[in-house]
Amino acid sequence: MDIQPTTTETTVTADRRWLLSTYGTETNKTITLDLSQFTSGTNYTAAANGLPNLIPSGTPLGKVTASGLYGPYDSAASDGTQVFAGLLETETAFNTGTTRVAAALRIVGDIDVSKLPVAFTPPAAANRTDHLVFSDLS
Repeated sequence: MDIQPTTTETTVTADRRWLLSTYGTETNKTITLDLSQFTSGTNYTAAANGLPNLIPSGTPLGKVTASGLYGPYDSAASDGTQVFAGLLETETAFNTGTTRVAAALRIVGDIDVSKLPVAFTPPAAANRTDHLVFSDLS
């Protein structure tokens, strides 16, 4: 029997069609995502064919009050994620079983809301901590 190692390489290109300009890139915040808040098939694409799980860039996020970690924005929640904090700057990969992952949070910039990876209606100013400007250019 001859066993040969193989190497697989995959390139993932960030899909940031939702970003209308580079304005605000230098103000991204480093955050930690609480992966227990995310649901496979709803908030991220599950691992397949040797690829890791992937949360898409442009995912709206909120901050969990109790932990200080971030999860998907949910206007109906009561754990802090009902306050919109910003958008996930770039696709974020993680392995199954991981509980937390570092990420970048976009809090400033011009955004085409129609190109976000999920349907999103920006909340009223009282329910936001970001400085994003949303347009619908569809």
